[in-house]
Amino acid sequence: MKDSSPICWRLALPLATAALLVACAGKPAAPTDQMAVSQAAVDAAVTAGAVEHAPLELNQARQKLDSAKNAARTDDPLTARRLAEQAEVDAQAASAKANAEKSRKAVAEIEQSIRMLREEMARPNTRPAS
Repeated sequence: MKDSSPICWRLALPLATAALLVACAGKPAAPTDQMAVSQAAVDAAVTAGAVEHAPLELNQARQKLDSAKNAARTDDPLTARRLAEQAEVDAQAASAKANAEKSRKAVAEIEQSIRMLREEMARPNTRPAS
């Protein structure tokens, strides 16, 4: 038997479903979860010593987090999420740089101690023999 229904009726159900999905999608929610993660990353960077060892990266993270908060307040959740994610990455970079700098200083101190010990071992023994 031949299908006599017009093409428009065969397309009506999928089109109506698509329209309903678009209507229900609405606006994305504010990225409060990402903001919290980003704030925690900034706090961790401060704890890691980024204030002293990575101030530029830490400042970038703080500025982007502030911009993300402003975007969330002005009802722009997509920009807020993007900026919060960037702030998290910048804060992680600040932490990594601070940790690397602290490690570099620790290695330099150890190397200096080794040099001093070698020099001391190379000196002739000036103690009187017992």
